[in-house]
Amino acid sequence: MSTSDDDGRPLVDGRFRLISRLGSGGMGTVWRARDIALDRDVALKEVRPPDPAAEAARPGLTAQLRARAIREARALARLSHPHVVTVHHIVEPADGSAPWIVMELVEGNSVADRLAAGPLSVSEAITLGREVLGALRAAHAAGIQHRDVKPANVLLRAGGGAVLTDFGIAVLDEATSRLTASGDLIGSAEFIAPERVRGEEGNPASDLWSLGMLLYVATEGHHPLRRATSLATVVAVLDDPIPPPVRSGALGPVLTRLLVRDPARRPDGAELDRLLAEAQAAAGGAVADAVPAGFGPPTPVAHPAPPAHPYARPAYELPGPPPAERPTGPARRKRLATLSGGLVLSAALLALAIAQFLPSGGDGGTGDLGDGKPSGTTTGGQTPSSGPVTGTAPRTTAPADQAAPGPLLTPDGVRTALAAFREATGVTTIKQMFVYDEYAIAEIPTARGAKTYDRYQFRDGKVSRQGIGGTISASDADAQPFDPSVLPWDDLPTLMRRADSELKVDPPRSRHLIAERWTFNEDRPTLLVYRTNEYSAVGYLAVDTEGKQVHKLTAD
Repeated sequence: MSTSDDDGRPLVDGRFRLISRLGSGGMGTVWRARDIALDRDVALKEVRPPDPAAEAARPGLTAQLRARAIREARALARLSHPHVVTVHHIVEPADGSAPWIVMELVEGNSVADRLAAGPLSVSEAITLGREVLGALRAAHAAGIQHRDVKPANVLLRAGGGAVLTDFGIAVLDEATSRLTASGDLIGSAEFIAPERVRGEEGNPASDLWSLGMLLYVATEGHHPLRRATSLATVVAVLDDPIPPPVRSGALGPVLTRLLVRDPARRPDGAELDRLLAEAQAAAGGAVADAVPAGFGPPTPVAHPAPPAHPYARPAYELPGPPPAERPTGPARRKRLATLSGGLVLSAALLALAIAQFLPSGGDGGTGDLGDGKPSGTTTGGQTPSSGPVTGTAPRTTAPADQAAPGPLLTPDGVRTALAAFREATGVTTIKQMFVYDEYAIAEIPTARGAKTYDRYQFRDGKVSRQGIGGTISASDADAQPFDPSVLPWDDLPTLMRRADSELKVDPPRSRHLIAERWTFNEDRPTLLVYRTNEYSAVGYLAVDTEGKQVHKLTAD
């Protein structure tokens, strides 16, 4: 690196004058620079060499980082697309030191910056999704997978339009086996597709999962799989269900189709674009300038914060995939035991992967959202009924003259919801139930004694069917339906006060309940009283049918 003749500021390659730092992360620092040869501003990415201790622990790490940076530039140079950041030049120092990548300077914020102010409207998110999808389809057509689609890697031009950037861990198809031979975790924990966590590579559908998760976060206002640690997040990516979207409107059914664990069941790029176009039309169609409008006031949102305990069911977690996809009962306990035994090794692997190889702006993806089929367009945060289900009384809505209940987190409120579920379905048992102050979600057998179940929501005095749940395996003790009337609902006021005073979640942002056969209470019916806050602190009280405490998790 030389210095400028006129002001003494550093010059890279005798041509690019560093002006100011734009951001930094695990792979390097991005600078605003002036190309004195062409008299224009550019973005200059300085690839950061690893810490000497890391290099000592993993010889060749510097060369690996350098090679990855050069691959980024070459991968991007193969693309010409309005929503892919343009690479102008790459500087490879003769002394073998870290290279510099010269890119177009995108004037504007990232999607992560925008979401810090609040979620996007549905129309804004759909437009954003189609633009990022266009970039991904161009990359996939060139044999390039991005591998780290996330809000921090999507920039919003000040004049309008999204730009996908930071292909720093992109992999050309023909080089995949060499690039993943070290076993490194490639991608941000919160947005990585489950098959990539399992080491399965080479599928463009994995990038589409990440895009789906980005859009879920953009409209719902929270990440459904974020946990307190990267290791816990990876576990959630593999096993935990995703709450069905309630604020995504016309985009909701698209997310349902996209966020499924099996990549073969996800729509491909062309079908996804068609689905987004249909959602765009359903949302009103007037979305040409939706992304620039995203810089305006955020959409108001009030929702539970993510949980922070890797083994506790998240307080906001809604019903997930069928047991065949999510281990339960003995299989789940065995998996948890295995996880505990491998904690040290896994944590070390993640520390290396996340600290050393993630691109700048890291922000750090699970159960299916249903059966992979859309269940209809939601309006106002509520999914309409999908029609009758099997049962002795196949009604999907409570009587129109039923009075809207008060807060549900009371004995009378819970019993009102349970009565409405019984009247709508003709079934008196549940598999699980999640209760918030304003609504409740329940997994209910499709008929008395049935081995299949559907999902229902109770809100504003009405019951609506949310979609197909799954199959209840006879071998899974913690999945068996039970009569929720056996739980100590009369003790709820006392339990709520105890949770406020004992769980040390300060200040609590969300108060909610889960009723289920709990794995850690020998699969007996259990009532869990949760508290969470916006800093991802979580605590809960777990009591049995007699109201006796069987476990307590505090936030400290």
